[in-house]
Amino acid sequence: MRIAQAFAAALTGLMLTGSAHAEQPAAGIVAPLSGPSELLGKQILTGATLAAGKQASLTIADDACTAEGGANAARTLVQAGVKVAIGFLCIESIEAAAPILKEAGIPIIAIGVRADSLTDQRARSGWPVFRLGPRGDGERNAVASILTRLWKDQHFAIVDDGTIYGRELAETLRAQAEQAALKPVFTDTFRPGLDNQIAIVGRLRRAGATHVFVGGEAEDVAIMARDAAGLDAGITFAGGEALRAAVADVPLAAGTLMIGLPEWSEVADPHVIEAFNAAGVLAEGYALPAYAAVQIAEQAAEIDKPLADALSQQAFSTAIGQIRFDEKGDLTQSPYRLFRFDGRRFVEQEVP
Repeated sequence: MRIAQAFAAALTGLMLTGSAHAEQPAAGIVAPLSGPSELLGKQILTGATLAAGKQASLTIADDACTAEGGANAARTLVQAGVKVAIGFLCIESIEAAAPILKEAGIPIIAIGVRADSLTDQRARSGWPVFRLGPRGDGERNAVASILTRLWKDQHFAIVDDGTIYGRELAETLRAQAEQAALKPVFTDTFRPGLDNQIAIVGRLRRAGATHVFVGGEAEDVAIMARDAAGLDAGITFAGGEALRAAVADVPLAAGTLMIGLPEWSEVADPHVIEAFNAAGVLAEGYALPAYAAVQIAEQAAEIDKPLADALSQQAFSTAIGQIRFDEKGDLTQSPYRLFRFDGRRFVEQEVP
């Protein structure tokens, strides 16, 4: 049976029962299979199911991205006797599920929850959570780390749109630049959502900025780059992962830099991509991280230690690269990378 057909059958038969087989399954998959995040939940289920293979025994639980759903999903997994829980996209769900799973000795490989508190409180909570995705502060720390190295000899400026997101990116970059004895030639807050950004671009030009980090949305970055080109200002713009959401009306300028996550389908093991293609399903969104999570669980189970200890002490080879968790359960290496827009797509760049 093709995975796409198996997926449809799973949804029909599992939404109420939560179990794919009568025997005790080895792994539990927790994902929002109803509600606004259903599409993302299906990506998790697709990747995990494909990685596990036809012979695997899985328990599948819909958490609906709610606290009640997370608690119910955790109880389903405990009752089924699973050894590891894989999935979770929402903080409400995992915070409700984690105490229940901790009590049962079931570690969690979380796919998409970014809240820093999830792992920062591990010493107090004892929750056995291993986060496969980035932390909430991961993007701004990556922006600061990469650009202070890349622009150490440039006349750079930092501007933000006044939102919490934009301001945190900008402030983290400012602080790390200061620690590295680097001073921007210009800093300011701009008004977002305007049809043109001539005013801020003119001030950047007068300040002598050749490189500008924009803490804000893709459309504002695109408009600034367009207006800078109209003034022949010769400015290279950079932004965070929001740049992937650029709108067609104002395309990003070639040469725009982004600090963001890779498209996993572009960097994943080609053999795994072939498996997705052969199954007739897309390796998109959370599908490949979910695939990798199952690989991690399988490799950890082969180690002669309690599963949580194995997850803490081992490096794992996965479809999306080598993964290792630190003492809190976060990734030891940031998944964020530097990209340059070539006019059609973002191409990864080396960082000095």
